[in-house]
Amino acid sequence: MDVSQIASLATGLDNLDLSNKVDTLMLKKTLDNQQSTASSLIESIPQLPANPAIGRNINITV
Repeated sequence: MDVSQIASLATGLDNLDLSNKVDTLMLKKTLDNQQSTASSLIESIPQLPANPAIGRNINITV
């Protein structure tokens, strides 16, 4: 193997490693963002009323 090929291979592997690290970091940030968004949505759901007969039953009789 030629010395220039070894250097080219080493550079290519280093770039691949960097690309994988960047992709992994972006995935982690995306998952954190989705978790934050889901938590905000769950917290925005209104609480059920204190009276158990209100808001928990659906009258389906005609």
